[in-house]
Amino acid sequence: MKLQFTKMHGCGNDYIYINCFAQTVEDPAALAVSLSRPHFGVGADGVILICPSKAADARMRMFNADGSEGKMCGNGIRCVGKYLYDNGMAGKGDTLTVETLSGVKKLYITAENGKMVSARVDMGRAVLTPSDIPVFLDGSSVVAAPLVVDEKLYHITCVSMGNPHCVVFLKEDIDLLDLKRIGPKFEHNPLFPERINTEFVNLLPDGVLKMRVWERGSGETLACGTGACAVGVAAVLNGYCGKDTDVTVRLRGGELIVRYTDSAVWMSGTATTVFEGTIDL
Repeated sequence: MKLQFTKMHGCGNDYIYINCFAQTVEDPAALAVSLSRPHFGVGADGVILICPSKAADARMRMFNADGSEGKMCGNGIRCVGKYLYDNGMAGKGDTLTVETLSGVKKLYITAENGKMVSARVDMGRAVLTPSDIPVFLDGSSVVAAPLVVDEKLYHITCVSMGNPHCVVFLKEDIDLLDLKRIGPKFEHNPLFPERINTEFVNLLPDGVLKMRVWERGSGETLACGTGACAVGVAAVLNGYCGKDTDVTVRLRGGELIVRYTDSAVWMSGTATTVFEGTIDL
């Protein structure tokens, strides 16, 4: 069986996109594990299926590199939007909708010469209730809560953007973190029953939030859109920036703009097509 795919990335967060309007994937979890492997596969942070939807222009299913299915991917949804827009599959004017496991998201498209170059996404409301994130802590929210990991004290702020995030603000340079060591210790901490995506953040003098991310099921990635949104929300909750204000989140693969409001979290960024290919299964 030959399977056609498109490699795309948002700020270096790269996935293998498969058009399931035109072809069928029997075991997407196993396919994600196989294709995501560097050197032995295509190499990516995972696989995203672009499927028909009764509720939106299309439905996305996102699988991490370990085969686990995620509810939402902020960089991935922009790439899905670009695929749909560039191929004339959806969208009227400058908007389109994508169904995810965390609800239907609306994208506002910026295009040049008939191709999408960036999108502004309504990511929905930030979820702060611990049981809904989920995290095993009491109270109405988790803001700068103490947590000892690997014999070191951290202060965590927890947010769900359709998937769970733990944000850690640090004074030490995050570029010096041994993320391969500390990331899994957060991901598999018993405080987080569904595992956790963890963002380590420096507040820069110009107000930019510099971030590294350890994603559950994928390890360190160059960017995480929902993680950037969680960082923007956490920065407001900790008093580092104001609500309803554009905040620049600098990831290893590029920058995203996040705005946290009472009604939604907005994320703006680019999406890039890398190449198209066919693989024998």
